[in-house]
Amino acid sequence: MARFLIVEARFYDHLNDMLIAGARAALEAEGHEVEVVTVPGALEVPGTIAMAAESDRYDGFVAIGVVIRGETYHFEIVAGESARGIMALTMDGIAIGNGILTTENEAQAIYRADPKQANKGAGAAQAAMALLAMQEKFA
Repeated sequence: MARFLIVEARFYDHLNDMLIAGARAALEAEGHEVEVVTVPGALEVPGTIAMAAESDRYDGFVAIGVVIRGETYHFEIVAGESARGIMALTMDGIAIGNGILTTENEAQAIYRADPKQANKGAGAAQAAMALLAMQEKFA
């Protein structure tokens, strides 16, 4: 059994609730412990994971959030920089599943977040578990 921390960028409550439900179900189905913390937005997710990783309280992480394209360049900055931060931490050996959705509209986000449809929350949790297994294999 491992301990996972879901770090959610709480901006679209109804979408995040679906992503968290999918991630939690996937992790708990494998017997893992799950905790959830909330941060203001997707840009705060990598920093929070870095701080939590330093605590040695968690074995893996799932990043959850939704970034929907708007009328400004802000979408590209948030989507790109949050992904870059998560990838940098992964390259440092932290097991992270990236479940931050980047979509053109809310309909796409609903489809991807819904556990009865694309279930990207579960997919992110499965990625985190796979990376943790790799970490253990190569330890």
